[in-house]
Amino acid sequence: MGVLGGGVGSGPRGDKTLQLPVAETLRLAWADDDLRGRILFVLAMFAVFCFGAHVPVPVPGVTADQLVKALDSNVFFQMMNALGGGALRRVSIFALGLNPYITSSIILQILTTAIPSWKQELKEGGEYARKQQNKRTRMLSILLCIFQGWGLLQIIIGANAQNLAIRNAFTPSVIAMVLVFWTAGAMFMLWLGEQLSERGIGNGVSMMIFAGIVFSLPGQIDLIRHEIGYTVSWFGVAFVIVAFIATTWGVVYFTTAQRRIPVQHMRRMVGTRAQGGSTSYLPLSVNTAGVIPIIFALTLLYMPAQFSSFFPATSPIHTFLSNVSDYLSPTFQTSSAYWYKPVIGCLAYAALIFFFTYFYTAIQLNVEDIADNLKRAGSFIPGVRPGKQTKDFLDGVISRITIVGAAFLSAVALVQFVVPGVTHMAKINVIGGTTLLIMVSVALETMRQIEANLLMKQYGS
Repeated sequence: MGVLGGGVGSGPRGDKTLQLPVAETLRLAWADDDLRGRILFVLAMFAVFCFGAHVPVPVPGVTADQLVKALDSNVFFQMMNALGGGALRRVSIFALGLNPYITSSIILQILTTAIPSWKQELKEGGEYARKQQNKRTRMLSILLCIFQGWGLLQIIIGANAQNLAIRNAFTPSVIAMVLVFWTAGAMFMLWLGEQLSERGIGNGVSMMIFAGIVFSLPGQIDLIRHEIGYTVSWFGVAFVIVAFIATTWGVVYFTTAQRRIPVQHMRRMVGTRAQGGSTSYLPLSVNTAGVIPIIFALTLLYMPAQFSSFFPATSPIHTFLSNVSDYLSPTFQTSSAYWYKPVIGCLAYAALIFFFTYFYTAIQLNVEDIADNLKRAGSFIPGVRPGKQTKDFLDGVISRITIVGAAFLSAVALVQFVVPGVTHMAKINVIGGTTLLIMVSVALETMRQIEANLLMKQYGS
């Protein structure tokens, strides 16, 4: 996800569009020795990740299939499994994936914005401040690995509450061993992502998540193949394919969409020569927040279900949290007598996405800084006075395009739950939501970086 830091883009095209065809970009990249080596390194790291996703954590007397069989209908479980390349279903060493690191990064980013001393330190501290921030993120990631790992184990054990063999297998020592393996696996995945950023192409963490989604696709296609003619009609399959294509087009369109505000630069006399006076553009992305609002909304939506697993099934707290989770679930899998429950869940999901879209956009875009930077540079928006009027104008523009971005995110996120309900393909997660948005966003960003490298070398020669 790109972040606008007050920069000004120029030219008639938006800076998120590709100037070369994808096939031509890949051909030129493969012909370049340096880029070919980077691409091969990315593929090698993907192979390491794929191998690790198939290495299970040993639980004495219990197989992975026995553990996750009761969770096939759990949408939150399916989501995490899809993001991790099927590692969670196999109870592998990479079962936690990069979820703890992503969560800790988001928390630290919000805290840095909220705590003035941290914000000032990161702004003026240079490389040392960035290292300190990375250190805090890693320490919080380890704590979240333990917390999230414990929560997942409680969900797995709770889903198999009637199976005494599984309940007896998870002794305190076994739980501690699993948490150690999962924590080590998550931190190793983070190291792989850092290597990709340094020696490969694109953002390493994003590329690892992209790889996990791609690795889970064959399993989704296999589910479609097995369900055709049994519980799913050919019409349902056709509907899924059309919805997938339409959603992909929508994600590409809104991911690259921008509101470009014209900026006029004042002419200055430098010696005997006049400089400036040109017109450029301030690009404001329609989807500034990226996939973050969906991640936050899903986390809050399924939090009652996770907390309910911490209490005995017969306790009042467990019953209350389970009922809350039932009403907040946007999954259309309930009987017709309770059709209103998934509707309430969808409305709550959309409301949370709207809230976090505005919240995260406000954190990412400091309108006051953008207005001050334009004023110091001697630039202005035609018809708008520099200073407070520019700030108010940008506030209004960002508020309007954020409505469009939030509506887009809500639609994409809800498609993931609505389409399986219409087609009766409850286990299919290839449509919409976090997975498709991440895939398209990372693919576009990676292609832009490859193209930028090619253009830079072309100009350099």
